[in-house]
Amino acid sequence: MSNHDHLHQKSLDLLAEQLASKGKNISELILQVSQFQIAVPSWALGAGGTRFGRFSIGGEPRNLEEKLDDIGLLARLTKKTNAVSLHIPWDIPQDVAAIRQKAADLDVSFDAMNSNTFQDYGQSLSYKMGSLSNADSAIRNQAVEHNLQVIEIGEKLGSKGLTVWLADGSNFPGQAHIRKALQWTGESLQAIYSGMPEDWKLLLEYKPYEPNFYHTVIPDWGTSSFLCRQLGERAKVLVDLGHHLPNTNIEQIVATLMHQDMLAGFHFNDSKYGDDDLSTGSIKPYQLFLIFCELIGGAQDGAQAWESISWMIDASHNTKDPIEDLIQALEAIAQAYAKALLVDREKLSQCQLQGDVVGAQELLQEAFLTDVRALVKESRIQSGGESDPLTYYRKEKIREKLIAQRGKDSHASGL
Repeated sequence: MSNHDHLHQKSLDLLAEQLASKGKNISELILQVSQFQIAVPSWALGAGGTRFGRFSIGGEPRNLEEKLDDIGLLARLTKKTNAVSLHIPWDIPQDVAAIRQKAADLDVSFDAMNSNTFQDYGQSLSYKMGSLSNADSAIRNQAVEHNLQVIEIGEKLGSKGLTVWLADGSNFPGQAHIRKALQWTGESLQAIYSGMPEDWKLLLEYKPYEPNFYHTVIPDWGTSSFLCRQLGERAKVLVDLGHHLPNTNIEQIVATLMHQDMLAGFHFNDSKYGDDDLSTGSIKPYQLFLIFCELIGGAQDGAQAWESISWMIDASHNTKDPIEDLIQALEAIAQAYAKALLVDREKLSQCQLQGDVVGAQELLQEAFLTDVRALVKESRIQSGGESDPLTYYRKEKIREKLIAQRGKDSHASGL
């Protein structure tokens, strides 16, 4: 046994002893962490950008096949992801059967599909003034048809969901009829929902601002929930951690949606000001932990089944190697989940009923401050992943190898 392995085992044994004294079985926790998988978006494999510029890192995946290769690498190293979320038209497969076979060989499935009506990409009519909410019915119909095409592609790949995020809105007062824009959006979504297979779900995102800064058609979880209820029980609200105004109590939103069985899933990232698309857990790790506390509590209380919720990363990596960033994000999510599993929910409930504010805080802080890195690491090792994925990635000079294979100036499709 190497010194590194010895130190890991020592840390794991110490943690197991600490948890056992609190009635927690570390083997059961390792299994729970191992089973928790987070999908990776196809667009996260290339260098992201800002509205001012984009800086390539080299070795970016030039097509869908190479994106799957990178996700397969992530899956092998981390054992924390087993699915990819595609963005259409960026990732239209040229040979569906070949793509399905390649994904199967990599042990990767296809998560929810993502439509794109927030940019023009050669379609006949422009989305400059909106898509599903556009005053022009021909443009609305075009946007609906695009979403139906995305569903058709997703069916062939084995996906079971459609994520809809709208950039629709206005930048100036009077530019759009706010009530009619919402009405047209609802009608367009109904046409899309009616075209979904019966075993699919629609995940409807919201965002308070950007790219439209005066009004956004779906600015918050309430508007998204309102539209979903009009559609049917297979339409639910997707929470993107970056799509909130500063200091928003996201964990309350999560609890409220679970209480109504209206939480479709998550897009994990982090932010300092708004939709900053930063690495998950890099800015607000305690908030991430509290969100998982509500998720676990809601599932245990029977508010909404854990299996009904979708999990995915959605971040833009402008200054980091995207694969390294995803490794960090997957680790941060796993750690937050593991810590939330440590909360003594029975004691927490007692504190809440008795008004013991200090006691409740102590319980949460005790779980959050517990070092669970050895637990998460062991879950990865037992699943067949690398002991330290980031160190392995750098030691093996994988980015350099990707640059040699794909070129210094390779550009990820869609970005």
